[in-house]
Amino acid sequence: MSGLSITNGIDKDKLTRLAGGLIVAVAVSLPWSTSATAILVVLWLLVIIPTLRWVDIRSELITPAGGLPVLLVGVGLAGMLWADVTLLERWKGFESFLKLLVIPLLFVQYRRSIRWEWVFAGYLLSCVALLVATTVVMAIPAWSAVLIRHDGVLIKSAATQSGELVTCIFGLLYCLTDAIERRRWQLSLCLVAVILAMLGNILYVATGRTALVVALVLLILYAIRNLSAKGVALIAAGALLIGIAGWMSSPYLRGRTIQVWTDLKKYEDTDERTSSGERVEFSKKSIEFIWQSPVIGHGTGSIRALFAKAAAGHTATAGVAAANPHNQTLAVGIQLGLIGVAILWAMWIAHISLFGGKGLVAWVGLVIVMQTVIGSVFNSHLFDFVQGWVYVIGVGVAGGAVLRR
Repeated sequence: MSGLSITNGIDKDKLTRLAGGLIVAVAVSLPWSTSATAILVVLWLLVIIPTLRWVDIRSELITPAGGLPVLLVGVGLAGMLWADVTLLERWKGFESFLKLLVIPLLFVQYRRSIRWEWVFAGYLLSCVALLVATTVVMAIPAWSAVLIRHDGVLIKSAATQSGELVTCIFGLLYCLTDAIERRRWQLSLCLVAVILAMLGNILYVATGRTALVVALVLLILYAIRNLSAKGVALIAAGALLIGIAGWMSSPYLRGRTIQVWTDLKKYEDTDERTSSGERVEFSKKSIEFIWQSPVIGHGTGSIRALFAKAAAGHTATAGVAAANPHNQTLAVGIQLGLIGVAILWAMWIAHISLFGGKGLVAWVGLVIVMQTVIGSVFNSHLFDFVQGWVYVIGVGVAGGAVLRR
């Protein structure tokens, strides 16, 4: 009976193994289906909770990396009290915070598991499968006309897909460096082929402009963190050549990049509605909203109502009633004020510090955190479904593995 849980005689070991399999399934589902991911997360919670001990959870909650996500959720819950919107709007706003509660639970799970590689391998293989499926469909005109979206992807959006591929590229880049150092040339060639295929998709098929900025910053971080001076020079030269080749050979990439400046010009000259112009307008209004209630914000779920009120009576860009300011700091600041912003950034700093060591798992964790921090300048990534769950699962699993060491 020693192997049984005190909870209804359930075998904890079997539940723990099942929970590990469910997290792998969550990682595999993320590039494909939001519904499948949501169902798998609920199943994982039902399986993992009976295996947890309060003393283990408490030990994570008293650390910055495990406690600050929960604190942010708690302040989000409190923010429902002073929001001047309907209860449904308050709940929708609070729901965006809830996924952060999973981080300390994953810390507990992966402190005692050696299977963290399975989660990231599952995510990588799922992204590769999506890339292959997209390529096959695009090669068959009859299929691509029906299945490929306007932005060159099968599922979700170019921004989401390119972000997923960037995560994989920088995880594989670490593996490639290790394979070259060990003179494992066949593995090195395979890794190069996968990396180039993913880069090709980003540069020629589905370019997410945020992903390009993230990739540049991560490349600099990777070179500084992992390479010698000679290695930094080589990777800088390689990146420059790839960038020039991509720019010269991909009208799609040039068009997507130049569009940022043309959109801003149209917004400044004529106030015409453009994607980049709307983001500038959203940022201006968001700062005004925060200034109106700088300490505790306007309450959880208040973003949509504030933008709708500000847009009333206006036309063109100023008349857009947004539900998302496309900036994570502003999205938290509008609702929870500078208190919420301070907790958000303290959480990010704690998670960056958690992955300050050496090794693949620390690097993958750092990639996921930095990708979210950089991307959150242009989007509310923690509140988005796919990007938010990539952060939670990535930080939780990698963080647990690092803490286990």
